[in-house]
Amino acid sequence: MGKNSTIEWTDHTFNPWWGCAKVSPGCENCYAEAWAKRVGENVWGARQDRRFFTDKHWIEPLKWNADAESVKQRKRVFCASMADVFELRSDLDPWRERLWALAEETPWLDWLLLTKRPQNIVKKVPWTKSWPENIWLGTTVEDQMRADERLPILLQFPAKRRFLSCEPLLGPVDLSAWTSRRPNNLHPIDWVIAGGESGSNARAMLPGWARQLRDECQQSGIPFHFKQWGHWTPVSEPKREKSTVRKFWDDVMEMEIFMEAKGKKIAGRRLDGATWDELPAAT
Repeated sequence: MGKNSTIEWTDHTFNPWWGCAKVSPGCENCYAEAWAKRVGENVWGARQDRRFFTDKHWIEPLKWNADAESVKQRKRVFCASMADVFELRSDLDPWRERLWALAEETPWLDWLLLTKRPQNIVKKVPWTKSWPENIWLGTTVEDQMRADERLPILLQFPAKRRFLSCEPLLGPVDLSAWTSRRPNNLHPIDWVIAGGESGSNARAMLPGWARQLRDECQQSGIPFHFKQWGHWTPVSEPKREKSTVRKFWDDVMEMEIFMEAKGKKIAGRRLDGATWDELPAAT
């Protein structure tokens, strides 16, 4: 966590606090919860305390901003990998206010605010019609139900960029209602990130689901970033039975496909022989 993040689609990661509570199927195997428990932090669940940080932590983005300004190269900051900025808790309000001020003090950093709770955005941001130029607002869309629930809310906001994290992708997602048939009162989708779930309990992301998103993004001119296959990767039909190979019905491709549990490092992040690292234009 911090400067020079290993997450492919960001430069840095900043957490205003640690801790969250599960709200949808994408949360089932939450990597952040697992990481917090691994380091001895009991911060998950609606009744648990959150972990907060000292001033030393909060001045780091000021240094990143100075570095970015010195070379005249904008940097992206994912906020927050170990929390949800829009969790509806009053004890988080002072830290949110500090975060908004920090974002405004760091104009060379594009702040990527990703949430599974877009319905809380309007209650917790200080901006209405005029948003800072360096705020990118995103929501998690792991399946069609979450797309239908969250996108009409997200796309109301006049942030500089609006993006989707379709990770873990748990089913096919059709975005045409917000691309080719987007209502006039909603802003466009500016970026789509897609990826499968990692970890030994991961659910498989089927190839047709990823291809459908990629193809729709290409047709609509939306930058597409394929982060990873995750724990499961497509394979040819095995010549003999393997314990780690499973057969699935891909409802987008309308065919049986085979997936093998290889782990995310081996599975990689190439989709149809290509690496998809597209990004929206910086502020």
